[in-house]
Amino acid sequence: MKPSGDYPRPARLLDQVRERIRYKHYSIRTEQAYVYWVRLFVRHQGLRHPSEMGAAEVEDFLRWLISERAVAPSTHTQTLSALLFLYREVPRMNLPWMIEIGRPKQRERVPAVLSRGEVARLLATMDGVEGDLALLLYGTGMRLMEALRLRVKDVGFERNGITVREGKGGKGA
Repeated sequence: MKPSGDYPRPARLLDQVRERIRYKHYSIRTEQAYVYWVRLFVRHQGLRHPSEMGAAEVEDFLRWLISERAVAPSTHTQTLSALLFLYREVPRMNLPWMIEIGRPKQRERVPAVLSRGEVARLLATMDGVEGDLALLLYGTGMRLMEALRLRVKDVGFERNGITVREGKGGKGA
């Protein structure tokens, strides 16, 4: 039996997630990551709807990611953020167990700093487009996606400046 044309078909879960992310003006990369993790979560739980699941399923999924896929703590945190976003924003449920789910302890990061000579030797080994991009990133301090989105009209040779549009967090000019 075909559905009647009187009632619109309810939006699919991932479409609802995308709509809420776009409504909140999250970046496209965040949208892609969150949709990926929500899709994997639902598939891992046998295609059950998140409204039928709770803390046990979320913790089971996170445990599976750690034990079977050996994800890094930052990936674990990103996945948890995606699932908390799903529960808070799509069915708009603020459940008590959301607060109780622990976040993994981040590894201590020791910065690796290269000397000027080491940087010069490293950049000298790179050529072509990759070498030009590496020089641009090192010389300007831009992020990778900022440099990849750079256009000719964004480079001001006469004023020795570069205009970064849509930088991380919408902080660009």
